[in-house]
Amino acid sequence: MITLKAKQRVVAKAIKKQKDSAGSHSPSILALANKFPKVKIKVDACFLSNPYASKLFFKFLQQDFKKQKKFQELIQYYPSQNAIIAQLVAKHLDISPQNIFLGNGAIEVIQAVIHNFVQRKMIVNIPTFSSYYEFAKDHIEIVYHQLEKQDDFTLDIEKYLKLVRQEKPDTVVLINPNNPDGSYLKFTDIAYLIKQLKDVDNIIVDESFIHFAREKDGRIKSALKLVYEFDNLIVIKSMSKDFGIAGIRAGYGVMNAEKVNYLLKNGYLWNLSGLAEYFFRTYIQDDFQNMYEKVRVKYIDTTQTFIKKLSQVDGINVYPSQGNFVLVELLDGSTAFNCFNKLLLKHGIYTRNCSDKIGLEGEFLRIASRTEKENKKVIKSMKDLFSA
Repeated sequence: MITLKAKQRVVAKAIKKQKDSAGSHSPSILALANKFPKVKIKVDACFLSNPYASKLFFKFLQQDFKKQKKFQELIQYYPSQNAIIAQLVAKHLDISPQNIFLGNGAIEVIQAVIHNFVQRKMIVNIPTFSSYYEFAKDHIEIVYHQLEKQDDFTLDIEKYLKLVRQEKPDTVVLINPNNPDGSYLKFTDIAYLIKQLKDVDNIIVDESFIHFAREKDGRIKSALKLVYEFDNLIVIKSMSKDFGIAGIRAGYGVMNAEKVNYLLKNGYLWNLSGLAEYFFRTYIQDDFQNMYEKVRVKYIDTTQTFIKKLSQVDGINVYPSQGNFVLVELLDGSTAFNCFNKLLLKHGIYTRNCSDKIGLEGEFLRIASRTEKENKKVIKSMKDLFSA
């Protein structure tokens, strides 16, 4: 069982205080580094992004900004409005620009959708990304649907539909793959659910991790095009996870044109930075996309190898995942608090303590996949902790 030394307990309590001040989200490694300069983070296995894609984007960034004047222009002048950038993204997604709403990170898209379109009652699966229920206005009734541990947190579709018919919500939220467990519904299941939920005002499908999921043919199966068939469908996508650009803040939502127009008229006309616009202009380039596809496949292979090897560590249970992370349950009597802090303070590995996640009973960590080299450090550290 993992224990902390006296000095480690003091630092651990201070880190917990920092976490509590950040709400339900973990402090960034920059925030931790500023507050705790003696804590050296070697692997950021808390925040969820493709490190190979980060490196690819930096390569383009460095090439494009060799001349200082171009970077100066990016900072000095106003970026394009939301609708203009949507026209660029539309060509790549093969979606009408009238159906695309761009956000200052997917979190802004989530907030805009929840604040403006949820009127009465919302069903949220748990455990899940907490912002969906945290952003709900006070008068909104939240119905929590528990995903079962014995089912690897996979959604029981018919049980879920029975709950929806019983509760009659105006909004449902489906995150696919789900965060923090990585459970995944294949496209045919998602399409079936959307069809069955045609009487619900808003079906929110968050596909922020869909680029890490593999169906049998190896292709990405997104629900984006179903927006044309179902006016109540809203598909949300983060760019931070796929491309490792969390600091830029970029995401989008695809929904019916009336919803997009409403948001643009109510405070989201000019919400992207010049750097976010630069990212989207890079994102749509064919050469960038061709190189990105290679690093995407490489990262999926790296992640699946990581999950397989981590599953071999004694004293833990690693749940199946189609995300770029795994949910790890501690089985040896150790607390998630002690394990999180031991990994951080002894090994320099920053993970996500899931003790504050609604819908998780037990001791859980979420651990992100990184580069092959970093993943080996994580596995070695976990073996060290659980073989002691």
